[in-house]
Amino acid sequence: MPWRVKLTYLATNAFARASIGAALALPYHLRVPFMGWIMSRIVGPVAGFQRRAKEHVAFILPHLSDAEHQTIARDSMNNTGRTLIENYSTRALLARQKDAQIDGPGFEALKETTETGRPVILVTGHFGNYEAVRAALVGRGFDVGGLYRDMANPYFNAHYVRTMQAFGGPVFPQGRKGTSGFVRHLKAGGQLVLLFDQHVKRAPVLEFLGQPAHTAVSAAELALRYNALLIPFYGIRQDDGLSFQCVMEAPIPHTDAETMTQAMNDSISARIRSHPDQWLWVARRWRADKRKAKAAI
Repeated sequence: MPWRVKLTYLATNAFARASIGAALALPYHLRVPFMGWIMSRIVGPVAGFQRRAKEHVAFILPHLSDAEHQTIARDSMNNTGRTLIENYSTRALLARQKDAQIDGPGFEALKETTETGRPVILVTGHFGNYEAVRAALVGRGFDVGGLYRDMANPYFNAHYVRTMQAFGGPVFPQGRKGTSGFVRHLKAGGQLVLLFDQHVKRAPVLEFLGQPAHTAVSAAELALRYNALLIPFYGIRQDDGLSFQCVMEAPIPHTDAETMTQAMNDSISARIRSHPDQWLWVARRWRADKRKAKAAI
């Protein structure tokens, strides 16, 4: 690793740890908005994340005003900060979500399927806080595993992975070793969470929020291969900024991987359009057609 990159990673991790530590010293109802403020008012603007997020919002929602684009981008970063500290507040989030209501036909389908030993793949994206739903399921005794992608910053990644593991249920890294582990968990009738809303190079190009985007079809392929139920779910942040509506939609019918994945894209696109401030707009999602997506790269 080049020394300049290493220094940047070390400095970024030091600031993140200091901010997280300061937030964790506060009561829960104060730490969550505090971290949202840090991300939207300091980190987002200084690191250029807010500018990029605004460009992406304008690309997808051109009918809105510049002020509205700016507000959505800022609120998106606020949600990111809140989500980060909520996930570091493992015990508090688990306690808050233990008896949280879970709406939607997918929850009944999950309960019925679990009793038969059929595996379940729960799919979502970087929207609201999906760990709020996972915490609600863990509180009900479900052994929900997860698959994660290592962050570029290895120093921050090391302690963030520990927060995911603390929720309960096995957590697997992307790659050969992690894949073999979560496949065993799935084949044994377990439940897995997969996030599918990020750019994946050389993946099929499907429509996402009305634009072409490379989208991984691995969740649908796994569902077909192991006859697993495929259920979209969301933790939608409520107006108080602290609580969530937990929703599990109807299972996606088994057809073919691309058709099923497009249904997943349509599902989360509808959620994003309803609550644009809750999605991670900073992600470089649209790279399928650079002539169309030039403003979003």
